[in-house]
Amino acid sequence: MQKNWTSIGLMSGTSGDGVDLSIIKSDGINTYESIKNKYFEYDSVIYKDIHNLKEKIHKISDLEKFKKEINKLERSITIFHAKIIDQINTSNDTIIGFHGQTIYHNPIEKISKQLGNGKLLNQLTKKNIVFNFRNNDILNGGQGAPLTPIFHQLITKKNKIHLPVCFLNIGGISNITIVNNNKDFLELESRDIGPGNCLIDSWIRKNSDKKFDKGGQLASIGTKNEIIFEQAQELYSNRKNKKKLSFDTNDFDISFVRGLSLEDGVATLTDFTASIIGEELFTIVKKSNSKLQDILLCGGGRKNKILIKKIKDSLPLNINIKLIDDYKIDGDFIESEAFAYLAIRSFLKLPISFPNTTGCKKPCVGGELIKI
Repeated sequence: MQKNWTSIGLMSGTSGDGVDLSIIKSDGINTYESIKNKYFEYDSVIYKDIHNLKEKIHKISDLEKFKKEINKLERSITIFHAKIIDQINTSNDTIIGFHGQTIYHNPIEKISKQLGNGKLLNQLTKKNIVFNFRNNDILNGGQGAPLTPIFHQLITKKNKIHLPVCFLNIGGISNITIVNNNKDFLELESRDIGPGNCLIDSWIRKNSDKKFDKGGQLASIGTKNEIIFEQAQELYSNRKNKKKLSFDTNDFDISFVRGLSLEDGVATLTDFTASIIGEELFTIVKKSNSKLQDILLCGGGRKNKILIKKIKDSLPLNINIKLIDDYKIDGDFIESEAFAYLAIRSFLKLPISFPNTTGCKKPCVGGELIKI
């Protein structure tokens, strides 16, 4: 019988607003049990510093140029993570899956930079820390993302979800996982498909005192600018790197809606985002020869009612878009639970990424372990 490990997954997504913490028990292979999920909001200083820094970093040389700011913010983020771990009562042999805060992701340059000092977190918490999950995959020809597909597969197995099924995670970036069966990792398919919340959130941050469009309320009262929308679609369809499998939020910008009102800008960006996601999903469904009928929504974007309605409107009627929450799974914490699971697999030296999930040459173990 396989040993069950207790693991804490810590995920700070591209919204940069806080940390999702999940505690699970798992053997790292066939089973998992959710123990606790909790969200911890960053203070206003960390939140502002993350977004100010991300807007300065557009190329790899910027990582050196802004090294002092990066190191200072990394320390603040690591101490924040240590404080929230300190609030959770767990045993000394608990494994911590520490994703960190992505500030630059460019697989072509073989780099994915997450802020988070694993050694410092180990010293502060006196626990086993697994971090830097993406690097080995990139070194083996992969994109370093998405890394959640094997956990998606485990979810289907535990909850007896009808297959094939498509997971659509709408975070800052949108990504999909297609689970064809729940036994073979090599048959998993996954990739980023475009922007998720990043364009909408960026517009809201720059033009209001809010962080995001809650429930799509602002988009619902705005009017899409047809000319700008069509121009943006044309530019996107003619972009370079069409075959890119993973994205950074800096791969997209909101300059094309400059000059619009707050509400019209949100409405236009929401329609634009929905059109990209809808088109990609339509292509995926078409390729499946009608075998794929269910799309399960996870991530913060699933709560944006206008965005989801626009996506649904672009798909065939026989496609069911469901919330992962319908299976009594909290869609806010899929990724933090996934990194708890990945940390156990990393600790056991089991692969976390595969050729059809990240584009790596062979199944790859990932993550660096700092032991107590």
